[in-house]
Amino acid sequence: MANTFRYVTPVTPEAATGRIAGVYGQAATDFGLARMPVLMTLSPAPDLLAATWALLRESLVAGPASRTGREVVALGVSVANRCPYCVAAHTTLLHATGDHRLAEVIARGGTPADPGHAALLDWATATRTPGAARPSAAAFPPEHTAEYAGTALTFHFINRMASALLADSMLPGNLHRSRLVRSLGGRVLARTVRRRLPAGESLPLLAERPALPEPAWAAGTPVGTAFAALRTAAGAGGALLGERARATVLETVGGWDGEHPAMGGGWLDGPLAGLPGADLPGARLALLAALAPYRVTDADVAAWRAGHPDDADLVRLLAYGAITAVEGVETSIRRGLPAPSGTGSRPVSPPVSRRASPPSP
Repeated sequence: MANTFRYVTPVTPEAATGRIAGVYGQAATDFGLARMPVLMTLSPAPDLLAATWALLRESLVAGPASRTGREVVALGVSVANRCPYCVAAHTTLLHATGDHRLAEVIARGGTPADPGHAALLDWATATRTPGAARPSAAAFPPEHTAEYAGTALTFHFINRMASALLADSMLPGNLHRSRLVRSLGGRVLARTVRRRLPAGESLPLLAERPALPEPAWAAGTPVGTAFAALRTAAGAGGALLGERARATVLETVGGWDGEHPAMGGGWLDGPLAGLPGADLPGARLALLAALAPYRVTDADVAAWRAGHPDDADLVRLLAYGAITAVEGVETSIRRGLPAPSGTGSRPVSPPVSRRASPPSP
């Protein structure tokens, strides 16, 4: 697993204590994996790790919504975001639900035969393009809005962190590309994946955080609590940038059309022009995390590390870029999302990434 990680040295499960150990332990029980590299990359920032796990668990794993349907969304978003690590992982997890043909059809870019799964995949893929995603009547029932929308937003965040901080390959020799290996992996995880878990059990990991405004589409649900916590923890990374650099990131991501940027780094020249030299490494990394995290290079990280040697600062800066993009996706899709039945209608708070609160320990 040593070659899995780029740029950070994570806390291992054996060395974990406190909140980190709590997240790792719950992930092992509820997800079926004793070591989840995508979570381990976040361990230098425990509050960010806990919020990410809470949103992942409450959206994808817990509650009554179809796990197969939610894995379709997770895989569809991961394909749209070009995250090879997450595509491999969630192809395997779709195998674990028992729908082996569906897993392979989506992984190779096909259309599911089942109309409901096809509608979910179309919706999930469209969430990458601002203004395009509107759930159809066949996509998901209103009472499961929090879980399905939460899953999409979870993976828009996780894909970006994984692409920046993990190697593309899950297994040595790219064995994860083998249908047989993915199917066998799914069978190993099948019992855990097919369990129905109670909602809300991750929230004690966030217990010391103050009450935060929740999005209307998930207000009053564990998903809403977890999303608000992640938005705050990741958004606080903006304090690592100067005011002009933050404004540049917000303006650039705000004008994003969902397209993958052109090859090379020329697309960054315009947005970064005029920034002070000290602001360039951080603003560049944040924009890459938001719009093209798979293009983060050793040189980009080294330039930032010259003034910020800690792993925690790198993780928080990338998380700031990632959550800035996620907030744009959430703004785009929420107009078509009904609030979960039986919940309140609390207003959505202003985007946290526009603030500059210091990162929490």
